Amino acid sequence: MTDVASYYAGRRVLVTGGLGFIGSNLALRLAELGARVTVLDCLLPGQGGDLYNLHGAEGQIDVRIGDMRDAGLCRQLAEGQEVVFNLAARTSHVGSLQAPLDDLEMNCRAHLCLLEALRACSPGTRVVYTGSRSQYGRARYLPVDEEHPQCPTDINGVHKAAAEAYHLLYWRLYGLRATCLRLGNVYGPRMPVRDHRHGFVGWFVRLAIEGGTLRVYGDGSQKRDLVYVDDVVDALLLAGASPAAEGQVFNVGSGQPVAVGEVARLLVQAAGQGRVEMVPFPEEDASIEVGDFYADCRKIVSVLGWQARTGLAEGLQRTVEFFRQHRQHYLS
Repeated sequence: MTDVASYYAGRRVLVTGGLGFIGSNLALRLAELGARVTVLDCLLPGQGGDLYNLHGAEGQIDVRIGDMRDAGLCRQLAEGQEVVFNLAARTSHVGSLQAPLDDLEMNCRAHLCLLEALRACSPGTRVVYTGSRSQYGRARYLPVDEEHPQCPTDINGVHKAAAEAYHLLYWRLYGLRATCLRLGNVYGPRMPVRDHRHGFVGWFVRLAIEGGTLRVYGDGSQKRDLVYVDDVVDALLLAGASPAAEGQVFNVGSGQPVAVGEVARLLVQAAGQGRVEMVPFPEEDASIEVGDFYADCRKIVSVLGWQARTGLAEGLQRTVEFFRQHRQHYLS
């Protein structure tokens, strides 16, 4: 396995979407490893970006507020970077159906602007792009491996698949050293918890902490692949440091499918309050529901030596404790 601690020490690293959930956890870890970290975020309202996500690392991380569609800004930031973690995105699936052109701008055009800047200014840079399980749509077989057809059920999934294809195309045509990760349901500290638009786990976390009712759609038996954010950060760091990852696509999941109803029950248990209620699917959610989904992660285990280490009960407990400690910054 690549020694990420020695690899990133002193390296210039750019994290786009670096004030968001996964990006901020990654930026903090990179700073701990001694990397020279710059984050770019446009703080798009309602998308999870928050300056407080980097609390405690002031002075260690160069924070730039700007839009990745700005070609001049992208060129300025791309110059001299050794690794780029491209996590910038609009993340709401229902929201993408309501505003598909906005989703196109942020999840496709913005990434082309970054890729063009890297091609022009830093063609030797390693770039790691984070896609989503939503690219697959409804599973034709389980567990879902990287060869599974991509047939998204919403606009966001289509655009995530397109952005991934751009990165791989730039690897084939221009030699940009790109790697793409397709993430499962990532959860943990700093995740969006203000509303339900960014996935059920964050919303359930908030409801449990506030002693509310966690409403589970259907009978709660639909399975998901939850993976703790620290494990995802480990996967990102390995992908950015490993030559074997270049030109590759990897699933990143826990390898332990869990029913949505069980997630709700574990959160109520972790919080020591709240209740679980089964309710029918709302129409807008039923139209994009994918049914059971969990990923086959044998490829990333084989090639990069990565695997999830955090058990679900432990990860949910850590998440509840984080948001209780910082509730005034995230729940208000």
